[in-house]
Amino acid sequence: MLLIVKSLRVGYGGEDTPKAEIPTTLGVWEESIESADGSQNVRKHYNIDVTAIQVRKKENGWLKVMEHMEMVSLMKDGMIEDWDMFERLTEYTYKQRLHALAEHHPILMTECPWNTRLKREKLLELMFEKFNVPAMYICKNAVLAAYANGRSTAMVVDSGATHTSAVPVHDGYVITQGIVKSPLGGDFITMQCRQFFEEKEIELTPACLVASKGKNSELLQDFQMNCLQVSDSPYDEDVANTLPMKHYEFPTGYNDDFGSVRLMIPEALFDPSNVKGVGASILGVGPLVTTSVGMCDMDIRPSLYGSVVVTGGNSCLQGFSERLNRDLASKTPPVMRCLVDID
Repeated sequence: MLLIVKSLRVGYGGEDTPKAEIPTTLGVWEESIESADGSQNVRKHYNIDVTAIQVRKKENGWLKVMEHMEMVSLMKDGMIEDWDMFERLTEYTYKQRLHALAEHHPILMTECPWNTRLKREKLLELMFEKFNVPAMYICKNAVLAAYANGRSTAMVVDSGATHTSAVPVHDGYVITQGIVKSPLGGDFITMQCRQFFEEKEIELTPACLVASKGKNSELLQDFQMNCLQVSDSPYDEDVANTLPMKHYEFPTGYNDDFGSVRLMIPEALFDPSNVKGVGASILGVGPLVTTSVGMCDMDIRPSLYGSVVVTGGNSCLQGFSERLNRDLASKTPPVMRCLVDID
């Protein structure tokens, strides 16, 4: 099980791809039930997976948009926050997606490098006592990212939905005191895109359709992957205006060519100082790495700079690794060779 902020990826060891990827955001709604003595009891229901969080079946068999349902994430800061929701998600995973019994399969599960001991013990207790797994191993996701690239020592840069982190790994172990994080991630980029569209009065959803928060998020993410590009040097509007524009068409039929804005929005990941409302203390991706390396022993710093592994959804942005490589090359001594790989 690969547990990340936005989804749970599950599969069997030795296979190339996961069997399923399930959102860690669940639809939560309450139902009032009258008991035998006339009192009202509230029962909480959980809608799991992509289809279930958008519709539910009525008594007559028709499907409709779910009303009074709150979308809640079971994760916070990369760690499990709501254990009831996680238990329901795990039950659904075994029964509906893997079609397997938990007691028949040992399990390998990932955790963020800053996960706490109490949460780890709670997870083990749940998996052994509730699901009766025969064996379980919990591994840091940064270590797995390093091993996936054939390295036991690496600087793992993970830029995901809710945060960006730099995690040093040495001989297969995370150097805890060297972990550096930034609260800027894919969700922040999505918010910047949404604000830009609102300022330009660009409608994301046709007027004849009900606006869905989930659908709008999917559209914004598609725009990010297809249009946004990380500048290969610190953002300069004059230079950005000379680059080719990118054409994009929305479901409403509206289409336009986007120029400098597609470089300006992702620049926040590398230079947060120019973004309104973002504190000056927040570090960009390059300074995250140099700060993290600086907190490690001097003997291993060259090997960390020589094995920078980039992972997370934002690493798919065009020009992300090239910009990071350039930033690191300009801030490190000439004797240290920087090598950036995408996981």
